[in-house]
Amino acid sequence: MEILVPELGESIVEATVARWLKQEGDQVSVGEPVVELETDKVDLEVGAKEDGVLVKITHQEGEDVKVGETLGVIEPSAAGDGKPPDKGQQAPSTDTALERTTASAETTKAQPKPGNGSGGERVTPVARRLAQEQGIDLSQIEPSGTGERITKDDVQRYLAQVKEAPAEEKVAEESTPQPTPSPSKPTPSPTATESYSPRREIRQRLSRRRRTIASRLVEAQRNAAMLTTFNDVDMSAVMEIRSRRKESFQEKHGVRLGFMSFFVKASIGALKEFPRVNAEIQEDEIVLKQYYDIGIAIGAEEGLVVPVLRDADRMSFAEIESAIREYINKSQQGDLSLEDLRGGTFTITNGGVFGSLLSTPILNPPQVAILGLHRIEERPVAVAGQVIIRPMMYVALSYDHRIVDGREAVQFLVRLKELIQDPETLLLEG
Repeated sequence: MEILVPELGESIVEATVARWLKQEGDQVSVGEPVVELETDKVDLEVGAKEDGVLVKITHQEGEDVKVGETLGVIEPSAAGDGKPPDKGQQAPSTDTALERTTASAETTKAQPKPGNGSGGERVTPVARRLAQEQGIDLSQIEPSGTGERITKDDVQRYLAQVKEAPAEEKVAEESTPQPTPSPSKPTPSPTATESYSPRREIRQRLSRRRRTIASRLVEAQRNAAMLTTFNDVDMSAVMEIRSRRKESFQEKHGVRLGFMSFFVKASIGALKEFPRVNAEIQEDEIVLKQYYDIGIAIGAEEGLVVPVLRDADRMSFAEIESAIREYINKSQQGDLSLEDLRGGTFTITNGGVFGSLLSTPILNPPQVAILGLHRIEERPVAVAGQVIIRPMMYVALSYDHRIVDGREAVQFLVRLKELIQDPETLLLEG
């Protein structure tokens, strides 16, 4: 029974073998994850089609594979006796075998967790690579998140604790009186060569996601006539609503009222007035999309991901906030599915959460526009002939000038600004 690279989803034809959860000669059970694949969007676990023994691994960790290629071979157990087969015996294969992928938390949680940290526990690929590079036993690390999965932050926190321990020991030693050493011959000073400490370098293999991000960003700049226009938005009205309604909103819906739901709604209002911003180029045609699947850029542990709010125009503020929170949690645990990331007609990215004051976001092809949000900063502004202090945010719209004119881009941001500064309009005009 061949273990095949399964269908990986929209536009994904390759993957990288991240790690083998079983080795040659190991017994496997039907549905049990055998190998983990890394794609540019998500990590997938390929499970065994039936009970048997893994008799051959054809692609090692780190190798790139295509959809349909053979990853390894399982020889089914005879009458379920569980005995490993003769390794000299050739395992049967079939071209129609389709491996079941499991990216859900339920499947991975069902994996056994060996105490030696050798590969069965729930660990994100980045965390595993960092632990291997630093020589850390993963069984010594407890996950801090709600999904019981060890992340890069957990490994880094463990490293910091380990580094602090020797420092504490050193302080204790220095506080203990030491006997006066007897006079001895002076030690010759080291030569220039001996005292020189070479600069260290660490080489890390680019993950498939990072490689794809790099190529797509370069492709976006090469294939689109990309420009960026800017505006600033007075956030006073939105902040006043959040302050006044945040407690009742959270009590009723179980989620905090954030800024993103306002910008999602305002973006949809502006997209309806300027439909070319919600379009795509296909060969010599412009495809104007009359649905609004809004991508929300999230800085995940293994690289930027853009999960999509489907039909966001039909979602309430609470549904938007709940969906975004769920996506953030799933990205932290590495549980985003291909369906979560598929498609999208327009993207919003918020660099303000990292402290960015201004930026020029890069397009997310095949989309033709992306909105960049930034940190809120109190600044003096002129209002009705007076200079007052207001919480202001710079917003940026990067767009493909091939189908979006500068006039449309500027008017889009002006309309967005109007809707944010008068948020009641979002309710009155839907």
